[in-house]
Amino acid sequence: MKIAIAQINTTVADIEGNKNKIISFIKQAENSGADLVIFPELSTVGYPPMDLLERNKLIDDNIESFEYIKKFSADIKCAVLLGFISRNSDNPPMLYNSAALIAKGDIILRQNKLMPCGYDLFDESKFFTPGFSSATAEFMGRKMGIVIGGDISIDLVNQGADIIINVSASPYVLNIREERMSVLQQIALTNSVNIIFANQVGGNDSLIFDGNSFFVNREGEIYAHGKSFAEDLIIADIDSQNKIDVIIDPMEDLMNALVTGLRDYMFKSGFSKCLLGLSGGIDSALVAVIACEAVGAENVFSLTMPSQFSSSGSVDDSYKLAKNLGMNIDTVPIKNLYEQFLNELAPLFADNIKSITEENLQARIRGNLLMAVSNNSEALLLTTGNRSECATGYTTLYGDMCGGLAVISDISKTLVYKLSEYINSKAGKDIIPREIIDKEPSAELRPNQRDQDSLPPYNILDAILELYIDQNMSADEIEMKGFNRDIIDSVLHLVNVNTYKRFQAAPGLKVTSRSFGTDRKIPIVKKFNP
Repeated sequence: MKIAIAQINTTVADIEGNKNKIISFIKQAENSGADLVIFPELSTVGYPPMDLLERNKLIDDNIESFEYIKKFSADIKCAVLLGFISRNSDNPPMLYNSAALIAKGDIILRQNKLMPCGYDLFDESKFFTPGFSSATAEFMGRKMGIVIGGDISIDLVNQGADIIINVSASPYVLNIREERMSVLQQIALTNSVNIIFANQVGGNDSLIFDGNSFFVNREGEIYAHGKSFAEDLIIADIDSQNKIDVIIDPMEDLMNALVTGLRDYMFKSGFSKCLLGLSGGIDSALVAVIACEAVGAENVFSLTMPSQFSSSGSVDDSYKLAKNLGMNIDTVPIKNLYEQFLNELAPLFADNIKSITEENLQARIRGNLLMAVSNNSEALLLTTGNRSECATGYTTLYGDMCGGLAVISDISKTLVYKLSEYINSKAGKDIIPREIIDKEPSAELRPNQRDQDSLPPYNILDAILELYIDQNMSADEIEMKGFNRDIIDSVLHLVNVNTYKRFQAAPGLKVTSRSFGTDRKIPIVKKFNP
């Protein structure tokens, strides 16, 4: 039996567009001789629909789309396994996250998700009623069972299932691919069962879906595998013994995730161009590379906005980067604007202006300039702050935080350097100029400023943030790891007092399991001793 996985990129609530894509992939599978084509979780609607599930029209349109596809399948040989939203006739009706195996226009097996997700952005348990039990059905002489998302269990094995099909919308986070494959391979080997993993691909808001669908045989060996971060139709014989080795490069995956997330965020939102400020630093340089890869250098615009505190090297390095990428760049100096602001404000401050006020004023002038260009050119403004800065508040509200998407806000400064080195290594040349990578990090908002004047060295800072944010360790537990207690207390204080900034930040692309805004929800006003 030949089975196809249609690894598709859906758009949330684009019922018509999703339906047309599903039909197109069914036709491709039919023409390729597949006996069955499998689609990811909630393919009719896109994932995750979140509070749009409160809209009856969305549910109705989704059901109408499902019925159309079911009717279409009546005239083809290829069976279809499709994820959709179903609804019962109760008053009020209950919704289910469902998948159905359709052959010749008839449903031969329907499965409701047993454990709707109740965390992060998904919050399925708010809307979906859990399914009651698992079931199997015969198809072409083989007994099949369906699981949705994380429902995998041995119940289907106990019912005699020969093939378990996992339809999923599993988002990318660092190192998730190894975990997924290991878990499903172990289940297949332990229970001597074939497993098919069909995953969504593409970006929806902060979430990025990596695809990487695969087939696992009874011996726990992968014998067919889909593309990473791209639509694909993967076809394999269910009894294939052709084991393949899947090579995973974490930096390649991370780069592809960010490119996919930015590209889909822009195109699904109707943007064709983007804009960013180039400071001559490594963060904005990395965002520029990601943007050029995502939408083409001709569609990426940048401004360098030097003040009297900017080094000449920062402007030169920005132009060198732009030349390497073939992207657009212009310069708008802010020295005169900055001095005019200070002159106008002088009567209010009575010669008592604080250094932080002067620094933030420069950042906010730059934010205004970027927003003006964004408005005028209809280009999406990208923010360039990294996770370390977002965590500690080393950012300026209405300044460098201005923008519609925070591309690297879930990547630590340490990881920014690693990814930049990977980009240059893969290219075989310095796409990001060596001067940018080697220079000491600085906001350049006052003479001789360095990031380490205000923050610990980034290797120490990022290690503490990892323990506190990702592993939920207390200050005492972090100290037991060998870190200086004064530094720990300082870092944790910065994380907690700057919660209000993160509430006002642009949405960011999620690549860790504890990203700000989607996974880590902390009250702004609180009394907490970490």
